Amino acid sequence: MDFQGIGKILILGGAFLAFLGLLLLFWQRIPFLGKLPGDIFLQKGSFQFFFPIVTGIIISIVLTLILNLVFRLFR
Repeated sequence: MDFQGIGKILILGGAFLAFLGLLLLFWQRIPFLGKLPGDIFLQKGSFQFFFPIVTGIIISIVLTLILNLVFRLFR
């Protein structure tokens, strides 16, 4: 039985979880996240609606570049 493939998946999953944990830990200290032009924030009375469209697109592009680099290294 070959466990090499499962090991690579576990390493990638652990790295992703560590990155996600660091992002959540330092989210408030990153000044531009959630405040970019194009992010939607509506407030009416006690109701607040926040949808970070542009921030989500930028995070998606950065994660795509990082994952492509990682997959090329493991290939």
